[in-house]
Amino acid sequence: MRILLVEDDGKLAKLLRKGLEEERHAVTLAGTGSQGLDIGQMHPFDVIVLDVMLPEVNGLEVARQLRQRQVRTPILLLTARDATGDVVRGLDAGADDYLTKPFAFEELLARLRALSRRGPVEPSNRLRVADLTLEPSTHLVWRGERSLHLSRTEFMLLEFLMRRRGRVLSRSAIIDAVWGVGSSIENNTLDAFIRLLRRKVNDGRPVRLIHTVRGVGYVLREDGS
Repeated sequence: MRILLVEDDGKLAKLLRKGLEEERHAVTLAGTGSQGLDIGQMHPFDVIVLDVMLPEVNGLEVARQLRQRQVRTPILLLTARDATGDVVRGLDAGADDYLTKPFAFEELLARLRALSRRGPVEPSNRLRVADLTLEPSTHLVWRGERSLHLSRTEFMLLEFLMRRRGRVLSRSAIIDAVWGVGSSIENNTLDAFIRLLRRKVNDGRPVRLIHTVRGVGYVLREDGS
């Protein structure tokens, strides 16, 4: 696996690189947000491990700019903060997962494996539910005439829900499909992505499409259907 590690703590960066290389991964280090942004858009990687608190450009802004520049590499945020607001801001910036410091190295490996298992979304026919439209081949989404800007994970999550419109999907089924079977993603991570997606899809619309089924999971359908 080719990994870009953006971390300004030199001691931690060296320890992580040593551990990852012992697992036979190729690791490129960047010590500032600016370096991470430049390297991340110039070279192909399987995963980007991105610290939030970085000099020059913080990790959230690095993630946001990479997504704006159409870099689709999965991003794992490393953060010393675990407040819901910080997590949501990170995911909303375009990150695919997060890990709170301090963490076990084995957990980092598990998360990296889960992210690396994600392949590109295959082209297929355009999907429609009510006035919501998703184009898999171009990764474009509209609600009515308004274009929705989604992160890679939000797009995968929405496509999975739309392909199974009207079916109540369990949390485990969604996690397995979007993050990979056997991933270490927690339910609260799924909940955070659902909140972000619901805000973008339902915002300002009289017909709500993403619904919670208590004790089970989620369903995408029109109200009353």
